Amino acid sequence: MDLKTHSGGTMSVSDTVFGAKYNEGLVHQIVTAYLAGGRSGNAAQKTRSEVRGGGAKPWKQKGTGRARAGTSRSPIWAGGGVTFAAKPRDYTQKVNKKMYRAALRSILSQAATDGRLVILDSFDVAEPKTRLMQAKLQELEVGKTLLLLDNVSESVYLSSRNLPNLQVIDVDGVDPVSLVRYPHIVTTTAAIKQLEERLA
Repeated sequence: MDLKTHSGGTMSVSDTVFGAKYNEGLVHQIVTAYLAGGRSGNAAQKTRSEVRGGGAKPWKQKGTGRARAGTSRSPIWAGGGVTFAAKPRDYTQKVNKKMYRAALRSILSQAATDGRLVILDSFDVAEPKTRLMQAKLQELEVGKTLLLLDNVSESVYLSSRNLPNLQVIDVDGVDPVSLVRYPHIVTTTAAIKQLEERLA
């Protein structure tokens, strides 16, 4: 299939990568798994057996008029343990490589169909200046944008990091969440070729 470039020409791309049928269920599963993998899962609380102290019985079992107590580290006491204590856990979900690549193909195909892809011959800025990057994006008439490049130069990286509605990644760092999150994906012909090699 052919995709239109920003210059007005066309670029021949693989039907496998950019002509796949959109699989909403698969995309949802992969995006959910990707976000879950980013969770730290490092919450930690102590149970009654882990709290320091509380070894001695606070008072005798009978005759005091108070409720019986075996330890001062019971969850109902101040300074005691937590009843259902949170423990460090791993939130990652197993995702097959074939499923992950299929989801990326599905997202890219839908982006191409929806006209969200802006394909340039090349992309760079002369100096690491934020205003130069803003001018480039205004020229392309894009708002919230994912800039997907084959190679991120230092000037592009430095000039983009102060722009809140712009994310810059290279092909090796492409992920499903970024592809879904941004209304516009500005990329280059070289990056498209790399994507084809990676996802074919």
